[in-house]
Amino acid sequence: MQIKENLIKYTLSLYFCPMNLKHIFFDLDQTLWDFDLNSELAFKQCFEKQNIQLNFTAFIKTYEPINESYWKLYADGKVTKDQLKYARLRDTFTLLQYEITDEAIDVLAESYLEILPHFNHLHHGTIEILDYLFPNYKMHIITNGFNEVSFRKIELSGISKYFDKIITSENAGAKKPNPQVFHYALQQANASTHDSIMIGDNFEADVQGALAIGMKAIHYNYMNKPVDEEVETVKHLLELKSYFQF
Repeated sequence: MQIKENLIKYTLSLYFCPMNLKHIFFDLDQTLWDFDLNSELAFKQCFEKQNIQLNFTAFIKTYEPINESYWKLYADGKVTKDQLKYARLRDTFTLLQYEITDEAIDVLAESYLEILPHFNHLHHGTIEILDYLFPNYKMHIITNGFNEVSFRKIELSGISKYFDKIITSENAGAKKPNPQVFHYALQQANASTHDSIMIGDNFEADVQGALAIGMKAIHYNYMNKPVDEEVETVKHLLELKSYFQF
């Protein structure tokens, strides 16, 4: 079994040969930056600030799937940025039957985005894998996150030094998995599909989006979600070392 695993790792290291790859594009939220944990901490502070009397565990449990669904709508261009910020909170409070004014929701939405970047927990192994890859590759970020929040997350978490280009969907004029954002990213990085790879947790946005334009991709499937296609997958960031051996 061990021989077979070593053979697989050797084969993968040839496929992702350092001589062929020059650019690594990372997703940000839930790939490097621990969005779920940081978001929970930000909301907790916001609730205390606005004296929102609601079971916090119930709020988070209800909010997270609603937020995910609205981000999918946002990526598909079916809701605007402002609609996402308001509606994900409105729907959560409605389901929990908590009375709150529209004005209070708007204050919470803006306060949350202001506080969020100040919590900077990273996924385990982030700094170690970035240190490992940095001397040998140009590294970049492609994120669907909002400009005013994404750049602050990267700066305040101390990882900005690792990245050459930060590509946001707002600057690209499209959101992952739209091919436009990937082509824009390659252009900004002076990279090509042949010498680039995308690494991210969102199978549709990061992996399928990259593969659709001819880039290589690795799915960071730390939650072990079932996917319809066989793709290169890691469950821990440090497993990436098997793909990038020098």
